[in-house]
Parts: sequence; C-alpha cells; structure tokens
Amino acid sequence: MVIAVDLPDVSLGVLANLHGPQLSALADDLFRSKAAVEGALSAVLGEIIRRETFREEGATSVEALLVERYGQSAASARSLSHVAERLEDLPHLAEGLRQGELSLDKVRAVADVATPETDRELREQAANCSVRELNELARTKTAPTEAQARVHFEGRCLRFNDAFRTVTAQLPPESYAEVRTGLETVAKELPSDGETGWDQRLCDAFLLTLRSALSGRRASRGAPHLLVAHVPLAALTDDRSELAGQLERGGLVSRETVRRIACDATITIAIDDDVGHTMFEGRQRRDPTDAQRRELRRRDQDCRFPGCGNAIFTSPHHITEWHAGGCTDLDNLVLLCVHHHHLVHSGGWRMEGNANDELTFVGPTGRVMTSRPSPMWAAATGPTAAVGGGGDLPSARSAQS
Repeated sequence: MVIAVDLPDVSLGVLANLHGPQLSALADDLFRSKAAVEGALSAVLGEIIRRETFREEGATSVEALLVERYGQSAASARSLSHVAERLEDLPHLAEGLRQGELSLDKVRAVADVATPETDRELREQAANCSVRELNELARTKTAPTEAQARVHFEGRCLRFNDAFRTVTAQLPPESYAEVRTGLETVAKELPSDGETGWDQRLCDAFLLTLRSALSGRRASRGAPHLLVAHVPLAALTDDRSELAGQLERGGLVSRETVRRIACDATITIAIDDDVGHTMFEGRQRRDPTDAQRRELRRRDQDCRFPGCGNAIFTSPHHITEWHAGGCTDLDNLVLLCVHHHHLVHSGGWRMEGNANDELTFVGPTGRVMTSRPSPMWAAATGPTAAVGGGGDLPSARSAQS
C-alpha cells in the first residue's frame, strides 16, 4: 500500500513570486503536513515495536532501524521511537499529532508524564503552550516520590558523541544540583581576562576538576588512563615535518598537539612498512595482536553492522573464519557487537568482502547492506587501505598516561 502525500510546488521560481503572508501560509500548511506524517509514522513504528519486526532486518531496535535504513540521526530516531511507543495508550495526543495540530516536539515533551486519564487535558494544553512551557509543565508533574527517586538514580547515564565531541549526562536531581553548583563555584574562581565566555569557563572548570582527580589518582595508584594517538613517525622526529596525527576516537589533531601529547606521554612505537605488515599475522595466530585491535578500533569506530553504532561491547571477528582458512589480517578482521556477532554465526546472515574497503551483509530475507570503514581512516591510509592498511607509514602510536 502506498500513501501519496500531495505537496505544493516549492521551486525557486514559484517561491520568488509569493508575498510574505503567502510564504507564511505555505509554511503553516507544510508544518501541519509534517506533523500529520510524523503522526502516521508513529503509529506504524508503534506496530513495528509491538511485533518486533525490526529484528528481521538485523536491527536490535527500531532506533537502529531508523538510523540504518532511513538515514535518521541517533537523536531523531530515539525521539521518534520513544513517542511511537508511548502513544499506544494516549489516543488524544496521537490524534492531535496525526491531525497536524501538535508538533512531534510538543508531544515528546509531555509523552512521559501523560496517562490515559490526563491524555485529553494535555492535548488541550499542548495546543496552547510552547515546547519550553510544556517541558516546565512536565517537570511540575514529576515531583519524585521515593520510588521515582530510585528510578531517577537507576536512569543515570553519561554518553559520549565522538562526531561532535560532546558529553551528555542524565543525573538524578540531587546529583545534577551538586555537579552544577560545584562547576559554577570552580568557574567563578578561575582567572579571566574579561573576554572568556561563561560557557567556556564552565568547560575549563570541568576539565580542571577532572584533571585534578586524575592527578591525585596517578599519585596514589599509578597511571590512570591511556590515550592513543596514531602519528606519522616524522611528526615526532623531524622538526620540519608538517604531518599531523589522529586521536583514537577523537579525530585529527595538529602537529603542535601531537608534540604536546608526546611531551608528557609514554611512547609506544609500532613501525609499519609500506604495505602495513604489522597488520598481518596470516595463519601464525588466531587472536589479533594488540596493534591490530587498536587499528580495528581506529578503522571501524564501532560495530560494522550497518546502523548499529555500538562502540563499547565489540570484539574482532574473522570474515573468512579461521577454521575455514581465514587469516588474521586487518582486511579479514572486523568489529562486531555481541548481538550481530551472533547473527552472523547463527542468525542466517552472511558477510563477505574486504574490511578495509567494503563489506556486504546479506540477511535471511535477501536484503543486502554495505558497510565501509571510517571516512577518516580511509583518508589517512590512502590507496594502500585495500591491501591491508599501511597508508602514511611508517607510524608511531603514542600513549599518554
């Protein structure tokens, strides 16, 4: 079944002839249509969630399916799937969204506090309030009981977004107040030239607090952390070199940053020849070396199954199995999370290709998906990537502790 959505002509030639009020009216219509489509999509996704048909696509959740198949960001996918799951018991809010009367953001703001008893009232309030006002309203309805306080504590989390270098934390109310007060106190005490913004001073206070804690830990227990940078050897040995480096999971860094890290670091050097032979073990061993594991994390970033994004619980996997004659070489190794590792072994999925170039995943339904290495890794390794991964080598990997 195909549902056609009639959209107005918004070509530049047409828009150029419209007056301001006409443009505003057109935007009104389009936003109502957008909300209506998101309402219909929420209903469909709610049914997918109930039936768990996303698993047929190899996805671990509707969020993962939205990211891989429909190109949604993780944040958008999380918001849409959450609303879809909640609206099953909230027919009035669901209808307001489908009718284009409420935006997805408004429904998202009250979805967690709405109940079948307050559903109608919240729909009416949402129609007359801004998203900010609805968020405030939701907070007034969630004064924590003792049981809810436990839920807040169990819901604590901290996430890193490597693409944007952001840190996002969800804290219990008392912990949030403690962190905010503490960082603001430190930030106010920092010397300032009068031009440093408040947000920047809070960031400096955060880093100062973290470094002070790690410094104390280093003094009592030894080196507390390991920072890996992949660095062309010339960047460390040749003062004239303009070559830079790459922080593992942190992006490209300048030559000055490389040398600053190396100044206060433990240096571990792994020399690769022009075809990356440290990345090859052949049939000599089954388990990847530490150097190979570091390079796998650098190349794949996270689970290579399309749309997964799991970066923590991953492990190396042979594309051509070891017992079938596969080699422990970088082009035959790939990072997979526990769930997709199981799918490849016993879930009817098969995988083939060169992990340094393009991998093909074929599902039990015949659907074909492809996966490529991190664009940053591909750019850094250049034309030798397809034969096993040297690139701009020889290189040194520096570890800061």
